[in-house]
Amino acid sequence: MNRSLTLSFALPLGFSALLLGCSSGGVQNPKGIPVTQMNADERGFVAGTGVESQDLVAVTDKMARSILGVRQIASASVAPKIILEPVVNESRFPINKDIFLTSIRTKLNSKSQGKVSFLAREYMAALEKERALKQSGQVTATSDPKAVEFRGADFLLTGKLQGLTTRTKAGTSDYILYSFQLIDARTSEIVWEDSAEIKKQGLEDAAYR
Repeated sequence: MNRSLTLSFALPLGFSALLLGCSSGGVQNPKGIPVTQMNADERGFVAGTGVESQDLVAVTDKMARSILGVRQIASASVAPKIILEPVVNESRFPINKDIFLTSIRTKLNSKSQGKVSFLAREYMAALEKERALKQSGQVTATSDPKAVEFRGADFLLTGKLQGLTTRTKAGTSDYILYSFQLIDARTSEIVWEDSAEIKKQGLEDAAYR
C-alpha cells in the first residue's frame, strides 16, 4: 500500500488493521490453477494503469480517517447527519465511481463508534411509501405515525476523479487525482476537503469495467 496515502490517528485497533491491511507482494498465479484469492489491497498479476482495488482501499482508508479529524465531526455533541452525492468521474476509466463513497460510508458506519450518521436518501421512494402506510393506519408504528420522521442532512459528501494520460511507444502512463469534499448543507461551505494522487506506468493498457 502507498505509504503516502495512510494517515495515522487514533482509531480502534481493529479498524486500523482492517484499513491498512498488508500486501503480500509478488503474487503469482501458478500454472494449472485458474484463480488466486488475494486481499483487496494487493496489486495482482492482472493489472493495468487505471483504478484498481488496492487504489480503492488506500484512498478510502485515507478519506475515512481524514473525515473523523474534521472539527465539526470530532467535536460534535450529536453525530452529524451526512448524505452521499454522486461522484464525478472525469478520468478515462469507465468504473463504478460511487464505490468510493460506499466504501467510505461503510468504514465510518462500522468503525467510527457513532461519530457520524448517514441518511439513506437513495431509498426515499420506499421510505415515503412506508410513512404513508403508517399515517393511513394500514400498518402500525412504534413512534407517532403522524410525526415527520425524515431527518435533514448536516453535510453532503461527494468526490471527483480526474486523470491525465500519456502514451508513447514505451508504454502508457496514468495519473489520477481522487478528491473528496464535505459540504455544509445549510451554508454550502466546504468544511473538509482531502485528496490522494496515484500514478502508474505500464507497457500495455487494460480494459476496465
